[in-house]
Amino acid sequence: MSVITVERKVLEKNDDIARRNRAVFTERGIFVLNMVSSPGSGKTSILEKTLQALRETMKIAVIEGDVHTDIDAQRVAAYGVPVVQIVTMGGCHLDAELVRDAMKKLDLDRTELLFIENVGNLVCPSGYDLGEAMKVAVLSTAEGDDKPLKYPAMFRSASVLIINKIDLIPYVNCNLDVLKGNALKINQFLKIFEISCTTGEGIPEWRDWLIKKGAA
Repeated sequence: MSVITVERKVLEKNDDIARRNRAVFTERGIFVLNMVSSPGSGKTSILEKTLQALRETMKIAVIEGDVHTDIDAQRVAAYGVPVVQIVTMGGCHLDAELVRDAMKKLDLDRTELLFIENVGNLVCPSGYDLGEAMKVAVLSTAEGDDKPLKYPAMFRSASVLIINKIDLIPYVNCNLDVLKGNALKINQFLKIFEISCTTGEGIPEWRDWLIKKGAA
């Protein structure tokens, strides 16, 4: 019983800070996406392609979460956008307080679109609200088509699903229709994008959706 009480208090504190984060983002008109996935799904590659497509159109900033290194932040910074690195030192997810502290290092008045790249993990980040407008789950075809059924909480909490590495479909054990069907069984309202960072397929549709949402 005491463990449940402690966990409840932690989540209540997190949700309170997340509400304050969201109020700040709303006040400044910033569209915030929390990108979540297992390690190696391609979140950073998708960010790079997105920055290539949008950096001349929208004012973008990135908060990078990683367990030990700043490698991904260096990759993103190469595109000339403001980046704040959060190193969790083994922690399996970002929380709202970490995001609040990172926000202080960004010029939010000059930000229209903020990406939060969460730690690679399909379990823990699903339960932590960071103040984002939406969670974007990224799943690569190399992971198989049953991942939504194995990790339903993540796909239930997401608003968007990016299926990445569709160029690998001929070479991996993944049926795209089955994958989408499994995801929609968990969350029928998911907006799904099919993307290849290698060929560029699907990037224009993702870009156009971001522009539309950012303007709204």
